[in-house]
Amino acid sequence: MKKHNFSAGPSILAPEVIQKAAEAVVDFEGMGLSLIEISHRSPEFVSVINKARALVLELLDLEDKGYSVLFLQGGASMEFVRVAYNLLSDNGKAGYVNTGTWANNAQNEASFIGEIIEVASSKDKNYSYIPKEIIVPNDLDYLHLTSNNTIYGTQFHQFPSTQIPLICDMSSDIFSRVLDFSKFDLIYAGAQKNIGAAGTSLVVVKDAVLGKVQRNIPNILNYAKHIERESMYHTPSVFSVYTCYLTLQWLKDLGGIPAIERKNRAKAHLLYSEIDRNSLFEGTAAVEDRSLMNVTFVLKDLKLEEKFDLLLKEKNISGLKGHRTVGGYRASIYNAMPLESVMHLVETMQTFERMFG
Repeated sequence: MKKHNFSAGPSILAPEVIQKAAEAVVDFEGMGLSLIEISHRSPEFVSVINKARALVLELLDLEDKGYSVLFLQGGASMEFVRVAYNLLSDNGKAGYVNTGTWANNAQNEASFIGEIIEVASSKDKNYSYIPKEIIVPNDLDYLHLTSNNTIYGTQFHQFPSTQIPLICDMSSDIFSRVLDFSKFDLIYAGAQKNIGAAGTSLVVVKDAVLGKVQRNIPNILNYAKHIERESMYHTPSVFSVYTCYLTLQWLKDLGGIPAIERKNRAKAHLLYSEIDRNSLFEGTAAVEDRSLMNVTFVLKDLKLEEKFDLLLKEKNISGLKGHRTVGGYRASIYNAMPLESVMHLVETMQTFERMFG
């Protein structure tokens, strides 16, 4: 029996995406070859990556607006460094909003390249909220945000207005809700939550923001070089890119981002309503900053954790444990998570309340 998988990443994929990807591993498009053994420069794969890049721009409504799309390796953590290398000048400063572990990591990695200013932080309350009324200095080379914080279950619902380039790590909520993506000069995201299989990262960058630093950038870190080589500067992760293409096409067929946002809001509302109603549980994120993607909560009586964990196992629910640094529980309800699985979790929580409430 297939489990209800609430893992934060690598995370659930749509069943049809898994089916098509599995078929391609055996025989890709009738070539008599597996997807994972064909040349990345073959016409068949070049077509895949080009269609995937075009779908990204279409879904984000960034077609003909001066953006390039890259599929790179190294995950979002590599982009922590690559962003600073490409955008932070030798004598300049960059601003970071510290809203969680990954935002903090991005800030720390960039500090190896140049001067970093922490313009706002929610560390004072264990990252349980999103800072408001952020004052952004105009003399920064860029401002960096993390739109959704997987560990702490918080999410930007309004973004600060800036006169400087706006950079955003959208690893765990890209393609999940309608935004004016043209407000961002560079967006990046690890694939393994809402885009596809682990092994590649997506970068969407406004061409005009590049080429302004004076330093010599190693080719492997240079966005312009990767754009010039159309994500082929070195061998791309063929299987990961293909699953991204399948997922993007699946999302388009559903009706795009507006359609998936409606589904995501319905799932989040159902689960948060149960957490707030159930006498045994409580949420950990500020209500106004709750994430649509990662729902974090705890048992009010920690002595019941072992019993709840046993019930989850019995009910075939997987991946619900919170991050090791914070404990508790975290339901990751990314785009591919069906409403039926969220309903199953809610029913399990109600059963637990009848048993021990």
